[in-house]
Amino acid sequence: MFRTKSIDQILIDSDAPEHRLKRSLTAWDLTGLGIGAIIGTGIFVLIGTAIVGDAHRPGAGPGIILSFILSGITCALAALCYAEFAAMIPVAGSAYTYSYATLGEFLAWLTGWNLILEYGVACVAVAIGWSGYFNNILTLCGLELPYWATHPPGADGGIANIPAAIIVLLVTGILIVGVKESARATCGIVLVKLAVIVFFIAVGSSSVDTANWSPFMPFGFSGVGAAAAIVFFAYIGFDAVSTTAEEAKNPQRDLPIGIFASLAICTLLYISVAAVLTGLVPFSKIDIHAPVA
Repeated sequence: MFRTKSIDQILIDSDAPEHRLKRSLTAWDLTGLGIGAIIGTGIFVLIGTAIVGDAHRPGAGPGIILSFILSGITCALAALCYAEFAAMIPVAGSAYTYSYATLGEFLAWLTGWNLILEYGVACVAVAIGWSGYFNNILTLCGLELPYWATHPPGADGGIANIPAAIIVLLVTGILIVGVKESARATCGIVLVKLAVIVFFIAVGSSSVDTANWSPFMPFGFSGVGAAAAIVFFAYIGFDAVSTTAEEAKNPQRDLPIGIFASLAICTLLYISVAAVLTGLVPFSKIDIHAPVA
């Protein structure tokens, strides 16, 4: 139950012809993959709740900037571990493989299923968030999907969130085609997301009213700490880079670059978005459901 597999044996097994994956990803591909995995629902949806707060926890207000810094530092510590393991054991499996080599088979099994659960829940959250923004675009264009087609089954008449299901199927199809094709699609999606964020920062920065940053921490450090726990979700995804270790051309060099570069870029973008968003309007007037819209 607690037997481990040596690193040498793991490397030998992964090098078998029937298990070997094509090494085609560069440091740029890995960085793009990391940014694409990190930037998602967190910055486009959860930032509203983190700033304003809700009935269960106080918000950070303009102090959300500090919340992102705290979460970024916390993730950087975990990223150090991932970077070292990924360079030492450059095979597919990520945390599952690392646990197998250090903690044993049973804990590796638990880790593997937790990873599957994590990615499954994150996939659902991102798809629902995308569906919400897509429905807003349709509304602005004078179109509107029926209620039953945009909400999950329930007593209120919902049947299925069709836009969310379609985007999941579309992304699944891209992944099935091949790793290089999915990497290119990821880079394209990353460019779109970066363009939206950079556009928001560039256009919004000229209209920032510094008076909106006062008080900077309306609920004190308790609000900043509570918000840091929320926006931590916005950083989830950098570990996805390590899952492609077996497909990287030079994993010992490129994996640490991909992990830290994606984390650093996203942290800077998050801080910039937070500063601009809280400077445009008083934090109490931010829509928690679509804060960046």
